[in-house]
Amino acid sequence: MSETEREVVSVSEEARPATSAAACDWAWVDRTIWTERMLAALDNGVRGSKWFSLIDKVYRPQTLAAAWAQVRSNRGAAGIDGQSVDRFAVSAERYLGELAEDLRTDRYRASPVRRVEIAKMDGKKRPLGIPTVKDRIVQTAVKRVIEPIFEKTFLPTSYGFRPGRGCKEALREVDRLLKLGYTHVVDADLKSYFDSIPRDRLETRIREQISDGRLLALLADWLRQDIIQETARWTPTGGTPQGAVISPLLANLYLHSLDERMAQQGYAMVRYADDFVVLCRSAEDAQRALAEIAAWVQANGLQLHPDKTHVGDCRERGQGFEFLGYRFEAGKRWVRKKSLNVLKDKIRSRTPRTRGDSLQRVVADLNPMLRGWYAYFRHAYRTTFPALDGFIRRRLRAILRKQEKRPGNGRCRADQRRWPNAYFAAAGLFTMTEAQSLASRSR
Repeated sequence: MSETEREVVSVSEEARPATSAAACDWAWVDRTIWTERMLAALDNGVRGSKWFSLIDKVYRPQTLAAAWAQVRSNRGAAGIDGQSVDRFAVSAERYLGELAEDLRTDRYRASPVRRVEIAKMDGKKRPLGIPTVKDRIVQTAVKRVIEPIFEKTFLPTSYGFRPGRGCKEALREVDRLLKLGYTHVVDADLKSYFDSIPRDRLETRIREQISDGRLLALLADWLRQDIIQETARWTPTGGTPQGAVISPLLANLYLHSLDERMAQQGYAMVRYADDFVVLCRSAEDAQRALAEIAAWVQANGLQLHPDKTHVGDCRERGQGFEFLGYRFEAGKRWVRKKSLNVLKDKIRSRTPRTRGDSLQRVVADLNPMLRGWYAYFRHAYRTTFPALDGFIRRRLRAILRKQEKRPGNGRCRADQRRWPNAYFAAAGLFTMTEAQSLASRSR
């Protein structure tokens, strides 16, 4: 890229993220592991820029106990050994002692991962790996030890699976950039990212900062865990196992060099795990950004999804982009159709016409889900919510008709007069339209 081109794509100071990688807040770290002395070394740098002697911090009883508490709170299904979180809890003290000894004496070996497939909205299936409870505990312990090392280097353009950062912060940054005029957007999608990360290159990037051979062996063992699905068993040739505790951290590590490249070239990128957008001031800048991404992707053994990667001016209809459940188009923020359909399917599953519970019980079942969904999507364009509220009330009217042994789906005007909106409000039904109205009046 010429100097002139660099000037064209240079991001102004006002468009840069407010935080920087150098200004880390270490309030989230496990202070039984990361002492003041270690944090000082993290901030000031260590000899050779590599960390040694970390494995002893993994098998310390305090670390494993904290990791177990985290795994227990997350619940999750049993792995290939059939041991559930509840069964582990019965003899947790003994199991944790055995894990500590196995790790200390190098006898610990990861078990195969049980794979299941989760249905997606497009009819396809997404593979999900379920490690054993013991493996989840050890991975969590390792993550508590090594995450600060990588967090120190990660850039503020990355929001996914990071302490103190998440979807809302990423969406807030996208909204900020759009308001500054960065409306030409590269919407990029990596094809099967978690399954296609080149393992040897990932391990090289880990070794750039960690030199503890025993801990590196643990990470290598997890990357090579056998997968068992029904009667089939195989060893993956690449990628990180989806569902593993350690996978999001390693996935962020591999994409860190993309973050660096785009920042060095002056592009405003917002990334959440493998989902990212680059916001530019002009179509020419956006095309150059896409070329930079494509070059990095090819050089790093990955692929861009040909059907899910595009460039457009999101001010124009039909050229919008989707990011973290929203669709940004024509100056408005919408809920993307897939997210709406997922919510409607959940509502349908809880409101079959044959449900014999009282209206109050059905409402009590629906309200937490509706409140949580609205809390995330409350910034969507206002026309989204009346239609959803109407859909929910129709489902409830159909239940009430069925309980009166009358056919019908609750759409007729007589039903609306018999059970008006106020009837459901009196039953405590959460309505998004009312929540939005209240929020507007409070501003």
